[in-house]
Amino acid sequence: MIKTYNGSKLGITSSHKKALLRNLVKELFLHEKITSTLSKAKELVSYSEKLVTKAKKADLNAIRAINSAINNKAIAKKVFDVLVPRYKERNGGYTQIIKVGTRRGDSADVAIVKLIV
Repeated sequence: MIKTYNGSKLGITSSHKKALLRNLVKELFLHEKITSTLSKAKELVSYSEKLVTKAKKADLNAIRAINSAINNKAIAKKVFDVLVPRYKERNGGYTQIIKVGTRRGDSADVAIVKLIV
C-alpha cells in the first residue's frame, strides 16, 4: 500500500528536522524575516502558519502548545502580544516566500521568508 507523506524529508532524520524547524521558526518570529534555502523555506512556512493559527485562540492550551514548540518565553510572548493581534482578522497566509536566486557555493535555491505586515 502506498502511503502519502506530508512535507519533505530534507535529507535529515525526523529529530533533526524537528530541531531545524524549531530554530528557524524562532528566528522568523524574532526577526520577522530570514533567508534560507527554498526547500527549508517551504517547510518553515507550513510549520509557522500552523503555530500562528494555533496561537490565535489564545487560551491555555494554545499558550502551552506555543511554549513547547518554541522553547523561548520572550519569543512566545512576542507571538501573543504582537503577532496574534496583527493577524486577528486574517485567515491564513501569514508568511511570504520571495525567491532570491541561487547560492554561489553549491547552487542551492535561496529564498527569503518574511511575516506579512
